[in-house]
Amino acid sequence: MKVEIINNKKTFWVLVLIPFQVFSMHIAEGFLPKEWAFFWTLVFIPFLVYGYRKLKRQIEKVPSTKLLFAVVCAFVFVLSSFKIPSVAGSSSHLTGIALGAILFGASTMSVAGLIVLLFQALLLAHGGITTLGANAFSMAVVGAFSAVWVYKLAVKLKVSQWLCVFLAAVVSDFLIYVTTSMQLALAFQSETNSLLENAIKFMSVFAITQVPLALIEGVFTVFVFKLLLNYSKNELTLLNPLLK
Repeated sequence: MKVEIINNKKTFWVLVLIPFQVFSMHIAEGFLPKEWAFFWTLVFIPFLVYGYRKLKRQIEKVPSTKLLFAVVCAFVFVLSSFKIPSVAGSSSHLTGIALGAILFGASTMSVAGLIVLLFQALLLAHGGITTLGANAFSMAVVGAFSAVWVYKLAVKLKVSQWLCVFLAAVVSDFLIYVTTSMQLALAFQSETNSLLENAIKFMSVFAITQVPLALIEGVFTVFVFKLLLNYSKNELTLLNPLLK
């Protein structure tokens, strides 16, 4: 699909209204132009390398957290596998990435995100291999770092812990969808519309379902967070002193 296909408003809305799954929160296989798919892969790789090294050090420091990391990956996989129909044949879904970001740190979620997205692309045809870098960047980088920043800010403001987690998950989910919309707007720029105008149009496809889904994700994340903290508080506080 070439960038030139979106050169006016009518063409844009014809594309959006075709009931394909290219506008789900995971960008579908082959949908991004190859130069953009390559670009996002290059952007994601440094985060993956750093995240892997940090995760390796964490597991060496506290070996018992290996199982907890597996639980976090499973949580992300399950939540992000459920697609909820949105408008015009598109779909939205939860992500679950905030939980791991708060527990293990934002950078380690690049590893979890890659594992989850790879399995989903191969087993569920959800997302794709060529779009793996773009999807991983939006979910496992933007989603993870925004969750940690919001959590830390809420802690400084002396907000209760459950509300810190809830806010982190809600903002993380919302910013993932905003980032995906920006990625699509960049890839399919229009001669008649600005980048921001295109991004707003893409975001409008998700907005009806994504806002309530972000709130639901916040509730799920708080529940699982409290469950893990009750059973593994000693191990997790060694990794993240903010969890004390």
